[in-house]
Amino acid sequence: MVFEGHPNAQSLRERYLADSITTASPNQLVTMLYDALILDMQRAESGFASNDLVAINDSLVHAQQIIRALRSSLRLDAWEGAERLASLYDYLYMELIQANVAKDRVRARTCASMISALADAWHKAAETVQST
Repeated sequence: MVFEGHPNAQSLRERYLADSITTASPNQLVTMLYDALILDMQRAESGFASNDLVAINDSLVHAQQIIRALRSSLRLDAWEGAERLASLYDYLYMELIQANVAKDRVRARTCASMISALADAWHKAAETVQST
């Protein structure tokens, strides 16, 4: 959707996003969170490239918040692999904190790679559920 040039572009964009979230299925919400995580990690990488400490911090903090949200919404009794996924979320959360504190680009890239793999898996799972 293109809002550029409209006097209330920001307001329309926010409304569209809010409507998208409230009408999304649980599977779509998870994939949307992973898409936001990937964007955060890309922004952090751009921050590292330009030595923009604020961008690095803001992006990694937001990524941590998303990981916490994913972890807190995980039902450990729902499926066999849930506890392993919870452990992975805990690991990613701590690694993102350490990457931010130390401004460790390699650590952030490692997290980004793991997040990307998880995002791919969740997108494939959502497509499978949607097609059934």
